[in-house]
Amino acid sequence: MSGMVHIYCGGGKGKTSAAMGLALRCCGGGGRVLVCRFLKNDESGEVKALALLPGIEIMKTYDGAKFSFEMNNEERRLAREYYTAMFADMCGRIKGGGFDLAVADELITAVNLGFVPLEDVLELVKGSDLPELVLTGRDPDKRLTEAADYVSEIKKVKHPFDRGVKARKFIEY
Repeated sequence: MSGMVHIYCGGGKGKTSAAMGLALRCCGGGGRVLVCRFLKNDESGEVKALALLPGIEIMKTYDGAKFSFEMNNEERRLAREYYTAMFADMCGRIKGGGFDLAVADELITAVNLGFVPLEDVLELVKGSDLPELVLTGRDPDKRLTEAADYVSEIKKVKHPFDRGVKARKFIEY
């Protein structure tokens, strides 16, 4: 049987933390995990910690990663090329077998920004012989939520960012 598809979405804090928690649970149980992160750099605390664990493979992310609203047209074009290729590489690794869980962190957001084609992601999630698959990001397309087995929406009720507090080390990254 193929693994199930999980979506962690919404405007609240915790989508990545939930996905990485599942990766930790899988690894702790003896499973192999692939982590692919879109729209992020390699400096976040969870990546450094998970990289220390045998059984977790973390794909290198884009060195030019920055917020999309800070990108000019050329940077957006380069990001689209990189993320589309990274997604294809992730799919190849998943289909190559051997993973019990694959996490595609912020893939939904990459799709929404036009960096990864939605149709390619739909083809992946509707495929067979997949490991358990987690997608995170805001505002998933209805076709993705319909194809998923689990959809958890994380709702922001209150966040210090609303008061102008910047992202804090150890907490937000």
